Amino acid sequence: MDYKQDLITTIHDLGCDLTRLDDRLTELSQSLPTAVLVPSLYEELERPALRNIRDHLARCRFVNTVVISLYADTLEQYRHAVAFFQSLPQPTYVLWENGPRITHILASLQERGLDLMNHKGKGRAVWLGLGIASLEAAAIALHDADIVTYDQSYPLKLLFPLLEREFGIAFSKAYYTRLSKHPRQMHGRVTRLFVMPLITSLMELFGSRNYLRYLNAYRYPLSGEFALSSDLALNTRIPANWGLEVGLLAEVYRNVAMKRIAQVDLGIFEHKHQVLGTGSNQGLQKMCRDILRSILRTLTETEQVVITRDHICALRVKFRREAQNLTRQYFVDARFNGLDYDRHKEEATLEQFERVILEAGEQYLEDPTGAQIPDWTRALAVMSDLREQLQDATVADMEDAREVGTLPVVYPDAPPVAV
Repeated sequence: MDYKQDLITTIHDLGCDLTRLDDRLTELSQSLPTAVLVPSLYEELERPALRNIRDHLARCRFVNTVVISLYADTLEQYRHAVAFFQSLPQPTYVLWENGPRITHILASLQERGLDLMNHKGKGRAVWLGLGIASLEAAAIALHDADIVTYDQSYPLKLLFPLLEREFGIAFSKAYYTRLSKHPRQMHGRVTRLFVMPLITSLMELFGSRNYLRYLNAYRYPLSGEFALSSDLALNTRIPANWGLEVGLLAEVYRNVAMKRIAQVDLGIFEHKHQVLGTGSNQGLQKMCRDILRSILRTLTETEQVVITRDHICALRVKFRREAQNLTRQYFVDARFNGLDYDRHKEEATLEQFERVILEAGEQYLEDPTGAQIPDWTRALAVMSDLREQLQDATVADMEDAREVGTLPVVYPDAPPVAV
């Protein structure tokens, strides 16, 4: 069996008793409340995965609060979302992150010198959701809205290490095996074919730096499922680009002692797949670009590594060799397990990822700063009741959504929202 440990604690599933964990976590959550945060586009409501997630969350006795951070284009979409989640027995906040009330609050924050209006996408949704969740929860689990294999063991496994105080864990990260059923094949291309060979190549270039060893300890560094204490949530800058997951790990590296970090086995896992894209501004190639820039920036910030163009060129050469070696190993593993594996397609994919390295490296050298949303402690220094304002706005939005015929509230200077 696999007992391997590294810089961070690895919590294996060695046949754990989920009923025992459920009972214990339910008991702990009475004094240490928990929340689950799900950032979502409205489109996810039209897919079966989110319905399954909702139905399993309803059975989670250990979850005290649910926060849905929703991007919806119209009031009608938002109304549908509120109705969609009303069956949850837990207190549930459907935060309309681009709605007029939330936009008005962010505009007020902008007037006071803290501009979040230009941040879009998952990063802002996560930041806003953490604000509301941290008001009521001691520990917050976050996961995406497109997980096909979801069940209540996911938030259970993520939250348990944080609430069992003897463990001393402040951050837990999911790892799993990405496999599809029809056909049976490996997924997780960015992790397998980009991040893993990239980290190995960087270690060969710059030596066994602590930050690189830390990244290398994660079995699935790009998983979108994690849990963190509310204190950590308030003191973490949230990346605002497609490098969110690896950028968040950099924040955890800065803020948390290694002994307080864990990764948890969620088993077989499947969710929606991103397209590869035709250039570095699209799909998985864009994700690779943002990931590399984030890693290079953190290397300089935390390890005092000076990055040059020669390093970027050498990194590309080393990356190709490491990635090609991995495709051979994946081929053997896949064939042994009867999985479909197109080795030519895999190598063509890694060649596209390889081309991103030079472009991302040049972009980093020209502008090494990153796109990060300031942490919540800074926002609260600007507007001390900001979380309460967001919560009140969400409650008001939900009340309006339940009243048929109610028109959207439009504040002065707030961008109009379609009806």
